[in-house]
Amino acid sequence: MRIRGGDMSFLYNANSPKKPTNLTINSDLLTQAKEMKINLSATLENALADAVKTKKQEMWKEDNKEAISSYNEHITEFGLFSDGLRMF
Repeated sequence: MRIRGGDMSFLYNANSPKKPTNLTINSDLLTQAKEMKINLSATLENALADAVKTKKQEMWKEDNKEAISSYNEHITEFGLFSDGLRMF
C-alpha cells in the first residue's frame, strides 16, 4: 500500500501493475511540463490519489451523516462523559 503526505495506506494498492492510458490535455501545458522535466505519470498518479481520497472522504461523510448527527444531538443533550473531569 502507499503512504504519501499522510496515511493513504487504505486508499489504493501501490503494488498493482501500471496500465497504459490515453489522455487528452492542453498542448501548451504539456509542452511546459515536458520542458520542466515533470514526470507526467507520477504527477497524475499523485493528483488522482488526492482526488480519490477527497471523494472517499465526502462519500464517508454522506454515508455516516445520520449517525454523526445523532451522536452530536446526544452530546448536546447529555454532554461528554469526561465533562466533569476537565481541569481547564
